[in-house]
Amino acid sequence: RVLAQGLIDLKLCEGSLDAVLESGTYKRFYMHRAGHWLGLDVHDVGLYRVDGESRLLEPGMALTVEPGCYIRPADKVPEEFWDIGVRIEDDVLVTAEGSENLTAATPKTISDVEAACAR
Repeated sequence: RVLAQGLIDLKLCEGSLDAVLESGTYKRFYMHRAGHWLGLDVHDVGLYRVDGESRLLEPGMALTVEPGCYIRPADKVPEEFWDIGVRIEDDVLVTAEGSENLTAATPKTISDVEAACAR
């Protein structure tokens, strides 16, 4: 919802938020899932659904939260946005009490990311 609204605000998607979400026009710039399992491998194995139902998270599981936005050169996309790609990841551990963001200290704002890249 946040990404789709941002694309509407930038005039990269047209229509109401509900219409953009329902039609999927935002997927032109958001072609991945919001995250994946994290474990011994970067993309750890494991089913997301069991018997057709979403898998329940259990203490000890780890996953990423990493929505991304990628803008390729295309018709109806202003050149100023061409070749922009942004993906900022959080790694989250499921605990008995809820969750722990293992990467909470990672820069997330534009100014913090730019400062980290300039080092």
